[in-house]
Amino acid sequence: MAGKRDESTDIDARNQAIWDAVYAIPAGRVASYGAIAQRAGFPGRARLIGKVLGQAPDRSTLPWHRVLRADGRIGIPAGSRGYLEQCRRLRKEGVKVVDGRVPMAHFGLDADIDRAIWG
Repeated sequence: MAGKRDESTDIDARNQAIWDAVYAIPAGRVASYGAIAQRAGFPGRARLIGKVLGQAPDRSTLPWHRVLRADGRIGIPAGSRGYLEQCRRLRKEGVKVVDGRVPMAHFGLDADIDRAIWG
């Protein structure tokens, strides 16, 4: 029984680390699943991020809509209710979404570094 409890505690801690990384994305900015995995301490586990976000108990306060594929595309099937909701939420925050894609060079978290260096 102790093994089961330890596993549950590990999953809770993992999920919390992922949610914390997502909560840290400022409004009007986005991050890739891979970047969130890296920041949460799970490098190379981008698919895990999608799974955890999809199972989040309180998606009303979690800014899940700020997480995209590395190329800026929305990871939810086009035209679905979730896809439309993600587009709506991003646009409400001033993020440009065209054909389900966000220009990561402008709205991605790492864009600040590029802007600081290159103007």
